[in-house]
Amino acid sequence: MKTKKRTTRKMVLIAIMTALSIAGRFIPMFKPVTAITTITGAYLGVGSGFLVGALSALLSNFYFGQGPWTPFQMLAWGMIGVLAGLLSKYIVKSRMVLIIFGLLTGIMYSLVMDVWTVLWYAKGFDIELYKAAMITAIPHTILYSVSNVMFLWIMAKPFGEKLARVKIKYLTH
Repeated sequence: MKTKKRTTRKMVLIAIMTALSIAGRFIPMFKPVTAITTITGAYLGVGSGFLVGALSALLSNFYFGQGPWTPFQMLAWGMIGVLAGLLSKYIVKSRMVLIIFGLLTGIMYSLVMDVWTVLWYAKGFDIELYKAAMITAIPHTILYSVSNVMFLWIMAKPFGEKLARVKIKYLTH
């Protein structure tokens, strides 16, 4: 019974973090999805990070529009959650690592979405088009990476402290 209670409580936390992430997609230009996914992965683990990232893309696209790009968004944000979980001991301990992670995951997200762009445009993968997509996406990638850093700088400590406390109180007993 205790395991079922812990699982239910963890699912509630994942749902809350996913809802916050989805709500954040309504902020013009700056999107906290990567930051919330990173925080979830770092404090609740690999699986939780993946779920928040992937579900944020899937569920928010019911409003923003589903399409063949949705699995690429799910993959990119889900993998960011996995990486945050795998690197959690470094991310939680060092603000500098957290900031570097935010910058790099902004670039990673863009690189994955550039694959979608090329596949859509060329009906197959073309390395020259991929290079062009990467170059034309530079302003967006910079903006996205900077917004990741800003959201992580502001949200990581308060959200992390709350998640750590909830994890101890409700998920370890």
